[in-house]
Amino acid sequence: MSRFSSSRLRSLRSAAFGADPTGERLARIRRSPNFADGSFQNPVGARTRPSGSALRFAKIYFRKEERARRAPSYPVPVHATTLADLAGPPATGLRLTWMGHSSVLAEIDGRRVLFDPVWGERCSPFPFAGPKRLHPVPVPLAALGPVDAVVISHDHYDHLDMPSVKALAGTDTVFAVPLGVGAHLEHWGVLADRVRELDWHESTEIGGLTLTATPARHFCGRGLRNQQHTLWASWTVRGPEHRIFHSGDTGYFPGFADIGAEHGPFDATMIQIGAYSDFWPDIHMRPDEGMRAHLDLQGGRPHGVFLPIHWGTFNLAPHPWAEPGEGTLAAARAEGAPVALPIPGEPFEPTSDSVPDLPWWRAFAGDAAKAHEASGTPAAPGAAGAAESPAESPAEGVTDGGPGAPLRKPRPNTAGPEVAGVG
Repeated sequence: MSRFSSSRLRSLRSAAFGADPTGERLARIRRSPNFADGSFQNPVGARTRPSGSALRFAKIYFRKEERARRAPSYPVPVHATTLADLAGPPATGLRLTWMGHSSVLAEIDGRRVLFDPVWGERCSPFPFAGPKRLHPVPVPLAALGPVDAVVISHDHYDHLDMPSVKALAGTDTVFAVPLGVGAHLEHWGVLADRVRELDWHESTEIGGLTLTATPARHFCGRGLRNQQHTLWASWTVRGPEHRIFHSGDTGYFPGFADIGAEHGPFDATMIQIGAYSDFWPDIHMRPDEGMRAHLDLQGGRPHGVFLPIHWGTFNLAPHPWAEPGEGTLAAARAEGAPVALPIPGEPFEPTSDSVPDLPWWRAFAGDAAKAHEASGTPAAPGAAGAAESPAESPAEGVTDGGPGAPLRKPRPNTAGPEVAGVG
């Protein structure tokens, strides 16, 4: 390709693709003990491309009846009073608000940390194509108020959202990101002195909190080249009184026990349990694997609260929409572990006497899930979510007062496919 053609292609490249690391940033990447043979390496081997027949995958993913199972029967609800509920400080010093997918606002020991903020309508480099929201964001990003730290797990579009980053770039927040991701942020207007770029096992202090990048089993990339020059990470946050963990995207690996031994135990873990598939078993966890990771992080005992993330908001895998929720509930019951099951935007305090733990999705997920609700038993993986009519666009203004909206009971706190950077 001629120099002119290459230059012209770069000029046509969407800003959402971000920027490649260069200069000292690239030199630091190459010095990383986790970088070898021209790319970052996983803690254990992992296939980062879909395995098996592409034709078989296409038949499963695009078959009409399968597409219906991957969408809710009714608009997904969001919590109606999120902003009012966040107006005062948490009574226990720790409050989590799942905003959908992997976006979580953590209020911990007087500080506010926002994980993987994705407020965009699609997780895609283009505004007209790509996975679209199944529910609106619970609150506008501008209304959320000051945030002390924004933590990014990796640079896939459903975790690193350009519109959200640009909206936060003009605030006083500090961005904690894995190695290489800072190139994207600076390309979008974040000042270099507001970026803390970490390798695995490195930490930074922000407002009295210690944020540590810890290993994960995944991959990176926002374009077709996907050179693996940006790192992916899970994260721990330690305050004076509380500790929390966010998995980002990851397959299961034995390193969770090491993370827990060094940084735990945790008052709450936020762990990916959705968008899994037999086509990519090494880089995303199923609900039972997510529970296993939670227990590893807690030293093998059901300590703290398990918050399932990375499900319910975007259609990224062949499994039924509600299956991750059902699988998580079943795994929690099998292990006797506390689990939080909030609807998007519903704040809760993990160390309080009760957390939301009812399967709210059953009112929206179709006949199979309703049958399990009636029987009082959790659905086995693959059984829930047979939608009657798929939701092709996000609900407008739907709250938890929608059809069949569940009531909350107190619970004792004792117990898309991986294409072009989505996933």
